Parts: sequence; C-alpha cells; structure tokens
Amino acid sequence: MNTLTLCSAVEEANGRGIALSSVFLAREAETSQRPEAELQALMSTRIAVMRHAMKRGVEQPQFSRSGLVQGGAQKLAAWQAAGGGLLGGLFSQMLASALAVSEVNACMGRVVAAPTAGSCGVLPAALFTVADAHKIPEQRLNAAFFTAGGIGLVIERLASLSGAEGGCQAEVGSASAMAAGALVELLEGTPEQVEAAVAFALSNLMGLICDPVQGLVEEPCVRRNALGAVNAATCAEMALAGLRSPFRADAVIETMGKVGRRLPEEFRETARGGLAALPFPPHA
Repeated sequence: MNTLTLCSAVEEANGRGIALSSVFLAREAETSQRPEAELQALMSTRIAVMRHAMKRGVEQPQFSRSGLVQGGAQKLAAWQAAGGGLLGGLFSQMLASALAVSEVNACMGRVVAAPTAGSCGVLPAALFTVADAHKIPEQRLNAAFFTAGGIGLVIERLASLSGAEGGCQAEVGSASAMAAGALVELLEGTPEQVEAAVAFALSNLMGLICDPVQGLVEEPCVRRNALGAVNAATCAEMALAGLRSPFRADAVIETMGKVGRRLPEEFRETARGGLAALPFPPHA
C-alpha cells in the first residue's frame, strides 16, 4: 500500500470517480482486515457516543472539580433559546455543542477522541449541527466521519496530533481540519474542495500553543473546541464557494509539524507557559 497523503487520496478519488470517504474506508478495510460494513457499523457506534456526550453536556450542566468548567454549554444553550444568539441559532448551537462534549470530557464522561480527548468537541459539534440542519441522511454522515478520520491519519503521519509535540495546533487545529474537510464531503463538495478546506483550517490555527491551566484539559481547552468548530465551518464554506488555497494541504500539514517542533517546550502541554504561567486562582 502506498504511503497515504491527502494529495494521493484526492488523486485516487478523482481517478476512480469516487468520494474521498470511499478511498479512506477502503484503505481502513485493507489495513484492518475487516469488511467495510463492519467498519461502518463501528463508526455508527462512535457517532452515537458523540451524540450522547453532546446531549448530556447541553442538558446537564457539567462542573469539574477544579472549578474551571462550570456548565458553559448549558448556559450558552439557554441564552440561545432565549433569543440571545448573535449570529443566529445554528452558530450558537455549534458553540454550545462543542463546549458540551469538551465539558463532558473534562468531567470524566465518555467521549470519542477526535483525534484527541482534548479536541473531542470540534468534530461532533461541526458535523452534527450542519447534518441536522440540512437533514443529511445517516449514511452520508457516517461517510463524512471516514473522511475526517482519513484526514487525521494523514496529519498524524506527516506532522503530529499531540499537544506535547506540536502545541494546540496539533490537537484543536487538526480536529478543525478534519471537521472542515468532512463538512465539505457532507455537503457533496469535490475532493479538491475537501483538500482546500483542510489547508484553510490548519493555516488559520497554525502556531496555536498548548497552555493548559493547572495542567488540566479545561482552560482554555474547552473554549478552543468551540473555536475549532467555527473555524471548520468557516473554512468549509469558503472551500465550497470555490476559494482555493495557494498551497497543497500536505505541504500545510508538514509546515504545521515543523512549526510545532520549533515551539518552545513551555508552549507544548507542559503547563509552564502562556495562560498556564499566570497565578491561579487569579485573585491569589
């Protein structure tokens, strides 16, 4: 099997006249030696876990032991329900959904790492909000998650998905790129548009540091999940409108890896730099 890159996947999809999700699903079936139908069923199970976490975080305010998570998702949902959304209901819903899943993770609930636990709110918030609004069939949603997974695999191979190696750009940035590409496929964009969305998303968040306060995946991590989801939707929409990246996605991914390796250690999940270096509690 050839080394997987996004460029090679796009070329294969175009050459065979299929979606990127089909390329990634076929590769996973070959690698894992499992039938595609079994992999799709497993993906449906993971989607169900994501939906449950999102529902729990919105309906049941989450409070962490540290006090850094204080039911933000439920507050956002209530504010939107009362007519407080700045940009309309879908925007507020996406924000609340991202916070919900991330807050459930911070409070030791069950989530799906996508690609990491610290960035677990980005992908479900972006995809579920858009899929539900557009009444996308479950089969297409399932396929879009395979596109997201394939993008994540490429990033892992060409750069990193670890905040300890590449900062938050490698976690929330990667999740945002996965979601951006998946959104394009969800809305039946071309493989080239998927690639453009990935390049946009990573470019926008390149250099983002990992500075968890008290070493916990709570502050500013939870809110950055909301940023990642909104960035994904922004980049998907630009790609679907026909905007093009001057750089191929693989090159952007490799550049993110280089930037991550050059980040000082205090900005790579050590809790010694950025916001993590501020006195805590703030009034102390």
